[in-house]
Amino acid sequence: MNAFDRNLDGPAAVHFGDGEYVVLKPGRYVICSVSGRQVPLELLRYWNAELQEAYAGPEEALARWKALQTAA
Repeated sequence: MNAFDRNLDGPAAVHFGDGEYVVLKPGRYVICSVSGRQVPLELLRYWNAELQEAYAGPEEALARWKALQTAA
């Protein structure tokens, strides 16, 4: 992904791995699975590779983890 890619204003399609992610379709952001907020790719630090979910920050990641623990 670089400055010459087209359609960078919308959401990116991302595959989340353990410790890294791969951009499948260029975009500027992903949507947080908990809050619904847009998370710019350059600020993306929290995700769940198993569930393929992005989180806006540590609070959202913790909230999702707690929800998964109570559901089990």
